[in-house]
Amino acid sequence: MKAIHDSGHNLVAAVDPNDSVGVLDRYFPKTRFFTEIERFDRHLEKLRRRSDLERVHYVSVCSPNYLHDAHVRLALRVKAHAICEKPLVISPWNIDQLAEIEEETGSRVFTVLQLRLHPPLVALKAQIEAQQNRERADVQLTYITRRGPWYLRSWKGSQAKAGGLAMNIGIHFFDLLQWIFGARQRVELHLNNEKKMAGLVDLEWARVRWFLSVDEDDRPESYIQANKPAFRSITIDGEELDFSDGFTDLHTRVYEDILSGGGFGLEAARPSIELVHEIRNAEIVSPTRETGHPLLFGDLKVAP
Repeated sequence: MKAIHDSGHNLVAAVDPNDSVGVLDRYFPKTRFFTEIERFDRHLEKLRRRSDLERVHYVSVCSPNYLHDAHVRLALRVKAHAICEKPLVISPWNIDQLAEIEEETGSRVFTVLQLRLHPPLVALKAQIEAQQNRERADVQLTYITRRGPWYLRSWKGSQAKAGGLAMNIGIHFFDLLQWIFGARQRVELHLNNEKKMAGLVDLEWARVRWFLSVDEDDRPESYIQANKPAFRSITIDGEELDFSDGFTDLHTRVYEDILSGGGFGLEAARPSIELVHEIRNAEIVSPTRETGHPLLFGDLKVAP
């Protein structure tokens, strides 16, 4: 809602089965609100039949992961473009279905890949691509974020509805790493349970050892003592990539990019979704010191 507001546009209607949405008043107090998707669909169809000026031109999809493709299809069928939060879909073959409906309707599907617009990461990609004799980098991704008991009881704790940790909290990072270092070549899965996952991904220009967790006890001791809720780290050949700042307006940048004729479409989303699908379906193998993330061996040094 902030991105729609700050980019100078209007939220015509919203739907949410939870009616505790007083936040609407902060941005769009006149928005029509529905708690049933059928009535929301009917309202959009009514506006579409009135005039091109009154119809909805974009539908933002911020629903649980397993409903994304259904809600994107709804948008396309009322002749609107869809702007969908991550992940666009859980299963890669659903991208092909959406592509067919794009072709049929003439409307577009855009996905929110905001890290691709983060200035330090854009600069890093350009720097790496400009290297004349580059070698494969050694990359270490660590993302530990605190989640309470609600997390596993909600749809986010369901493999079928969320796609697991690699999909739910890792998808942006897997997109970022392939965007910078090229397509995947090999995948290993070293750990997989409801609270944490770890593995190895060989990319064209990098070997990535990754660790994802919603277990607050996995945070570095200094973060626990300081009550910091999340630890994010990407190191490239031992050097920390600092991208901790500049996140506050990335969604607005995404919307401005889309509304000015840019945006990331179905094919941009495909590589990370295919990668996570492969990770989710991989057999667990035992890591070595060379292939496994340091946390799997109880070794991760973090500055206070």
